[in-house]
Amino acid sequence: MALKLNVIIGSTRPGRGGPAVAQWVYEFAKGSEKFDVELVDLANFDLPLLDEPAHPSMRKYEHEHTKRWSESVASADAFLFVTPEYDYFVPASLVNAIQYLFHEWTYKPAAIVSYGGISGGLRGSQELRQLLGNKNVMAINQPVPAPFYSQFIGDDGVFTPNESMANGTATLLSELQKWAVALKPMREPVS
Repeated sequence: MALKLNVIIGSTRPGRGGPAVAQWVYEFAKGSEKFDVELVDLANFDLPLLDEPAHPSMRKYEHEHTKRWSESVASADAFLFVTPEYDYFVPASLVNAIQYLFHEWTYKPAAIVSYGGISGGLRGSQELRQLLGNKNVMAINQPVPAPFYSQFIGDDGVFTPNESMANGTATLLSELQKWAVALKPMREPVS
């Protein structure tokens, strides 16, 4: 059975660039044939600010949006977050989505393709790596930035990366696959 990668669009803001960048990442990941790939848009989950009465570690979800989000995250062996940087940080929507769950993230690898202005979202991706580490996620330490990303989006709305972005993403996918294989036994029940 192939490993499953969720490519997660981290911003829910209207007018966001994430869907264009994530569509390219999704197609690129599918083409690598390293994973079964699913494109996951946080905007489709409508997650309000932490509205579950029980702590996520208890897995006593009352709301349908949480149950759907839990199923999506639990189904993946690895994650590739596509996120902008807002005020030197990742979007609140992404932080909220990560904090909604606990066990579903544990012992899985994650990588980041960030986009933004001159830094390409690198400052935000560093903060995201720290948050993921707090959830027992193995965050790959080589994010791929897309500085001035809007110059890579054509009039047709399609993101076309430069060679460095494509090569970096290929490396990320290889690292994700190695870590996903290595961590899979850690998620098996201990007898």
